[in-house]
Amino acid sequence: MSAMEPSVNVLGGTLEDCSRDPLTGFFRNGCCDTAASDRGMHTVCAVMTAEFLALSKYLGNDLSTPRPEFGFAGLKPGDRWCLCAGRFLQAHEEGAAPQVNLHATHRRTLTVVPLEVLELYAAD
Repeated sequence: MSAMEPSVNVLGGTLEDCSRDPLTGFFRNGCCDTAASDRGMHTVCAVMTAEFLALSKYLGNDLSTPRPEFGFAGLKPGDRWCLCAGRFLQAHEEGAAPQVNLHATHRRTLTVVPLEVLELYAAD
C-alpha cells in the first residue's frame, strides 16, 4: 500500500473523522484519507440517504446489504461513509447526491468534484 497523503480537507483545514461506527475509509481509520493505491478515491464524507443507497445498488455497488463475511453490517440512511469521488459526482449528475461533511472530505476530491458542487450538499 502506498503512503497516505496529508490529511487535509477541501476547506484547507485538518481532515476530521468521517465515521468510526460504521468504521469507514480506505485505510479503515474513520477518515477519508487517501493514497495513490486508492484507485476509487474514497475521499467524500457523505451522509447516506435512502435515495443514494438505492442509486448505488442500482449502479452495482450495494452498500446497504450486510456482508458479514467482510465484517460489513450494511449502511442505512444517516450513516456517514467515505464515498468514491467519482460516484459522488455521478450521483450529483443523477440528482441523488447525499449530503457531505466538508470538514471530513479529503482535498484530493477536488481533482474530480469542484468545491462549488460539494458546497451544494454541505451538511456542516
